Amino acid sequence: MRQIILDTETTGLEVGEGHRIIEIGCLELVGRRLTGRQFHKYLNPEREIDEGASAVHGLTLDKLQREPKFAQVVEELLQFIEGAELVIHNAPFDLGFLNAEFKRLDAKSAALETRCTVLDTLTLARKLHPGQRNSLDALCKRYGVDNSKRDLHGALVDARILADVYLAMTGGQSTLELREDRSPTQSAGSEKTVKFKRPKNAEPVVVQADKKELAAHEALLERIAKASGGQVAFRTLS
Repeated sequence: MRQIILDTETTGLEVGEGHRIIEIGCLELVGRRLTGRQFHKYLNPEREIDEGASAVHGLTLDKLQREPKFAQVVEELLQFIEGAELVIHNAPFDLGFLNAEFKRLDAKSAALETRCTVLDTLTLARKLHPGQRNSLDALCKRYGVDNSKRDLHGALVDARILADVYLAMTGGQSTLELREDRSPTQSAGSEKTVKFKRPKNAEPVVVQADKKELAAHEALLERIAKASGGQVAFRTLS
């Protein structure tokens, strides 16, 4: 399954007041693995940025004057997300701004949610953790995701954090394959699987858990059940 983790930064909070997108960050996830492919653009919004918004993301109109306008990147964006499920935290906010940008270019443009399926991680988090804080920062703390580099909000930074949070919320690691670390220049999808061969005639060694270990394991399952609303896959499988 191909998914796109998507986030935006804007000139202000209200799309109805004519606020615009100034940054788009997207990361590709295939089979619950980041592929290394990304789409990241800063944009010239052609309007002033609210002081409150600038304090959050650190972007000013002066910094963005030489960046492309949305019309110049829209085709590349649509090609990148085509056929994928969009994973967005508080999806109505980002979709509202994206759809407004599409409408500026073509009044008959179809809404993005009719072109792609959308998974809202805020809605998911509220189902898993009703009555609790479910901001991205709160979820990072709950799931042990490192957000120390998030001094200021940024679309690509937040997309990377959201990818980790989403994977943690929906089951964490999807495979136990051991892979060699990719070098920075190695292309996505070219990871080398490390295979371990058992010596001939070697008998498997089975080590049973003792009572203390079983009790610790059960306590861990109870904590997971409490945090996930009873969704413990291990108990279902066992």
